Amino acid sequence: MKLMKSLLAAAVLATALPAFAATPITLDFEGAPSFASIGDFYNGGAGVNYGASFTDAALGLANDALGPYFSHAPTPGTVMFASDATATLNIASGFATALSFYYSASSSALDAIKVYSGLNGTGSLLGTIDLTQNAQSNGCSDSPLCNWQKTTLDFAGVAKSVSFGGNAGNVAFDNISINAVPEPSTYALLALGLVGVAAAMRRRNV
Repeated sequence: MKLMKSLLAAAVLATALPAFAATPITLDFEGAPSFASIGDFYNGGAGVNYGASFTDAALGLANDALGPYFSHAPTPGTVMFASDATATLNIASGFATALSFYYSASSSALDAIKVYSGLNGTGSLLGTIDLTQNAQSNGCSDSPLCNWQKTTLDFAGVAKSVSFGGNAGNVAFDNISINAVPEPSTYALLALGLVGVAAAMRRRNV
């Protein structure tokens, strides 16, 4: 009987593990400052705290009196662009499985997006996405960046950064989605839960 209970508890916990393994998040840049670094907007700043930070070269972009700069973006208020090759997204806790985003490119960009195992584009290169010119495809011409396309990169391992600066100034990005790995404290809470289950089962069987 004790063995059956132990197996049942293990099965319940096993089904819960995927929820702890990764949390899908989407960075839509709504409310981020325009023509200024996104920085820690999603890392304790004005946006939702996802633990996601950007280097200084990753800038927000919103239409103003001099625009429109873009149109028909998945979320229309603000998008992101790279001012130089150092534009990078960092997730200190890591992310896994896949990276996806929408983009609008005024020229083709080889090796434009690179995913790395370390922060700030260091460590192992886990994957690369080549972008193609699409900014005014499908008859779209009401702004320089008016057509948006979704692309996804699947990769193995845990990544910690994405370089977006491969074609700086010619590509805008929106709705960047990743599967964030929980902070170590989350795993500590899970371990405490396991201890609690074991203690409760032991008391019931005494």
